[in-house]
Amino acid sequence: MNKTFYISSEILTLSEIYCILRDQQDLKLSEEAVANIKKSRAYLDAKQDLSNQAVYGINTGFGSLCNIKISDHQLSKLQENLVLSHACGTGNIINFDIVKLMLLLKIQSLSYGHSGVSLEVVNRLVDFYNHGVLPVIYEQGSLGASGDLAPLAHLALPLLGKGKVYYKGKIQSSEIVLKELGWEPIVLQSKEGLALLNGTQFMSAHGVHALLKAHHLTYFADVIAAISIDAFDCNMSPFDPLVHDVRPHAGQIKTAKRIRELLADSELGKIEKQNVQDPYSFRCVPQVHGATKDTIDFVTKAIKTEINSVTDNPNIFVNEDKIISGGNFHGQPIALPLDYLAIALSELGNISERRVYQLVSGLRNLPNFLVHNSGVNSGFMIPQYTAASIVSQNKQLCTPATVDSIVSSNGQEDHVSMGANAATKLIKVTENLSTILAIELFNASQALSFRTQKSSSFVEKLIEDYRKVVHVVKEDCLMHDEIEKSINFIKNYDVDLEAFLND
Repeated sequence: MNKTFYISSEILTLSEIYCILRDQQDLKLSEEAVANIKKSRAYLDAKQDLSNQAVYGINTGFGSLCNIKISDHQLSKLQENLVLSHACGTGNIINFDIVKLMLLLKIQSLSYGHSGVSLEVVNRLVDFYNHGVLPVIYEQGSLGASGDLAPLAHLALPLLGKGKVYYKGKIQSSEIVLKELGWEPIVLQSKEGLALLNGTQFMSAHGVHALLKAHHLTYFADVIAAISIDAFDCNMSPFDPLVHDVRPHAGQIKTAKRIRELLADSELGKIEKQNVQDPYSFRCVPQVHGATKDTIDFVTKAIKTEINSVTDNPNIFVNEDKIISGGNFHGQPIALPLDYLAIALSELGNISERRVYQLVSGLRNLPNFLVHNSGVNSGFMIPQYTAASIVSQNKQLCTPATVDSIVSSNGQEDHVSMGANAATKLIKVTENLSTILAIELFNASQALSFRTQKSSSFVEKLIEDYRKVVHVVKEDCLMHDEIEKSINFIKNYDVDLEAFLND
C-alpha cells in the first residue's frame, strides 16, 4: 500500500516533493486543511448573502470586465464560462510528470483557506492526483501574470467533465473517464473558477521539475568533469582547499571538495605533470560549477517560497473580515529565477563542451579524435560538433523571457512576467544539458581507456558500470546509438538525490 502525504500548512520542501513522486505517495487533506477550506467557503457564502457590493471575481466579470456586476443566478455560469473561455492553450502537450506536480501545487495553494473554494473541488483535485487522472495541458498560452490562466484552465476543465485527460496510459475524453470512475462533473460556485485559474502552478511545477533535474545533473557534471580531469592528465593543485578558502563562495568550495573526494586515490592524479597549467575548462571547474550550484540554491529558495504561497485572487481573510483584490498571481518573483537557472545550467553545458573539444584535439598523448587509425576512422570528431550545436542552442534559449512584457485585457493587465516562457525553455535547456554531459562522459571514458595508470576507485567503478552499456570504440560505429545509451546511463544511474536536496 502506498504511503500517504498529508497536505497541511507545514512547509512543503523540494526533498518532500521528490519523495512523494519517488514513492508514489497518495495525497490527503489534513484536518487542518479541511477546516481552513470549509471556513473560507462558509465565510464567502455568508458574505454574498449579506451584501450587494461588487467584489472582483466573485460577482463581477474578469480582467477589464471587472466593473460589470453579475446577478446571483448567473454566478455558476460565470465560473464555467471563465474556464471554457480561458482554455485556449496551444502547442505541445506538456510532460505529464509536470502536470502531476501542477495538481500537487494547486492543491497545496488552495488548502490554506484564502481562496474560497469548496472542499468538493479540492477533494476532486486530490482524486485526480491519486488516481492518475492527469489533464492534458499545452505549452503555450500563459503570460505569467493573472497567473497561468490558459494552462490552469486546461487543468480545471476535467472537473467539469470537459477537455481531455491522460489516464491508464492514453489520452481520452475526461467525460468518459469521469463516468468510468463514477464521478459526477462538478458545478462550480462563485469564485471557484477564478481560484482554479489564477495562480503560478504552471511556472512553479516547471521550476520544481527543473530543480530536481538540476540537482541530479549538477552532481553528474562534477563526476564527469573528474573523469575528464584524469583523462586529460590534469594537475590537482587547482582543487587544493587553500585556493578556495581565500575565495569562499559556497558552491566553489563544495565543488573543489567533491572533485578531491572523487579522485582521492587516483594513480593518474598523483603522477608528476609535464604541464604547469591546464585549460580553464578543467582548472576552473570549482569556480564555474560552483557558481551554478549557488544559483540553484537561490532558485530553490524562491521556488520553495512560491509553492508554499497563496497565488490566486482575490484573497479571503476570514479572521480580518476582508476580501482583498491584489496581485499574488504575478509570476515575477519566480520568472526571474527561472531565467537565471536556465543561464546557470547552460554554463555547465558550455564548459563541458570545451572539455570535450580539448579531449579530441590530439593533446597530452591522446590520439586525434580519440581513436586509432584516424583518417579511416573519424572517431569522436562529430560528437563534439553535436555538443557544440546544442551549447549554441542553449545560448539562444537563455535570452531572458522576463525582459519582455506585453499589454493585455484592454490595458488592465499592462505588465506581465512572461514566466511561463521562461519555464518552458528552462526545461529544454535542462534536457540539452543532459545530452551534452552524456557526450562528455562518452568522450572522457574513451580518453581514459588510453591511459595505462588507474583513475580513482570511484571513477573506475563508474566506468565499469558504464562499459556494460557503452563499449570502448575501436572503429567507427553508429554514434547516435552510443550517445543515447550514455544519456540513459546518466538518467538511470543510482544517485542519492534526497541527500543532495537536504544538503
